[in-house]
Amino acid sequence: MEKKIFSGVQPTGNLHLGNYLGAIKNFVELNNDNNNECIFCVVDLHAITVKQNPKELRNNIRETVATFIASGIDPNKSIIFNQSAVPAHSETAWILSCVARMGWLNRMTQFKEKAGKDKEKASIGLYSYPILMAADILLYDASHVPVGEDQKQHLELCRDIAQKFNNEFEVKDFLKAPEPLIQKDFSRIMSLKDGTKKMSKSELSDSSRINLTDDKDTIIGKIKKAKTDPLPLPSNIKELDKRPEAKNLLGIYSSLTNSSLEKSVKDFQGKNFSEFKESLSQVLVEKIEPISNEIKKLINNKDFLDKILLDGYKKANDIASIKVKKIHELIGF
Repeated sequence: MEKKIFSGVQPTGNLHLGNYLGAIKNFVELNNDNNNECIFCVVDLHAITVKQNPKELRNNIRETVATFIASGIDPNKSIIFNQSAVPAHSETAWILSCVARMGWLNRMTQFKEKAGKDKEKASIGLYSYPILMAADILLYDASHVPVGEDQKQHLELCRDIAQKFNNEFEVKDFLKAPEPLIQKDFSRIMSLKDGTKKMSKSELSDSSRINLTDDKDTIIGKIKKAKTDPLPLPSNIKELDKRPEAKNLLGIYSSLTNSSLEKSVKDFQGKNFSEFKESLSQVLVEKIEPISNEIKKLINNKDFLDKILLDGYKKANDIASIKVKKIHELIGF
């Protein structure tokens, strides 16, 4: 059965290994499946829930597209566009915000995590962005959405909004409730400096992450310095629960080699981290260095990247405009 896939990545700039293994690697696999119709969105409207430098944001949008292409997403097979280019996203988000309920949003745990202790100073956009996420998905009649565990709650909200809209306007399945495509194990990659914290661009130390633009020597150097514990690698997968750094590094290796964690544990049981790190560095360089080189080449070709965004906008806008016109008719606009 053909799947309609929608997913988005924020243009934060300097995407890292966590973004690649947590999302982009999966996008490439979905793109390569001829049974899928894929739309990959650079979600720049989501990005402005926190303050952005306008010039950097424009560059980051292009860099995200460059990363998609360098990783193997084919713009001739999948639609690639930036969210703000299609007005229907903002308009539909407002309409859906009149359908959604405060109680639903109050239960969203990610807002509490991102807003921190002083929620009074958080933007309304940060609070309501799950509704924009729902609009993104529902505009394209997506049947499936790739999500990690931390995004499952937002997809459930999207399904609730779709159902409530359909009930209120007495239209069965007009807004299609999407199914989750749950990411495989180790879609959540942790910091190289602390195995209990998610790998993030916001962490001050650049050594905490592998950037997709890092060269060979930088990758090897970061893995050498990655935090470990003094014990040899375990022989039992259950031991990893108390060894977060070992679990993270073995998880990265497993994801890059498309093998199970159990197999990786078996292959390296009893070995020292120094020996394992050599193997991990090798597979990282083999996978990331070609992507890094291609990103750097593409970033210098702004016209090419802008053409991909323009072509993607036209295709996405054609789909979204038809849907939002039907929404208008249902509402009475």
